[in-house]
Amino acid sequence: MKIKELITEKEWRSAYKVMHQLRTHLDETSYLDLVKEAVEIDRYHLVALYEGSKIVAVVGFKAMTTLYYGRFVWVCDLVTAEESRSKGYGEQLLTFVHQWAEDHHFSSVALSSGLQRQDAHRFYEDKMAYSKVSYVFKKAL
Repeated sequence: MKIKELITEKEWRSAYKVMHQLRTHLDETSYLDLVKEAVEIDRYHLVALYEGSKIVAVVGFKAMTTLYYGRFVWVCDLVTAEESRSKGYGEQLLTFVHQWAEDHHFSSVALSSGLQRQDAHRFYEDKMAYSKVSYVFKKAL
């Protein structure tokens, strides 16, 4: 197992197949455009977990500061390839994010998860000790 931050367009492209399992609405071009913009403007980090030379899980996160949370890290994306689930890869990547946050002096890690993702909710609450603290609301414009 190896965990590595992806920093080039070629590396981002190599993670698309796994990320697409979570972000099915994005074609590869849209995905690459959004990653590039998020890295340049929003301090987004894309990190992959490799099994040998194959990416089996990815996490995207960014450092943020708000009046509610203070200095914290927001997990934007976390997905393990379908054929590699239940092997602890999500836990390894979230643990990586927790350590990154501590190393960079952030006080917490937060994320949102779709209402339909019951298995993910159990993972966050039971395995990773996350607490439900709010609902996320969205309005399309």
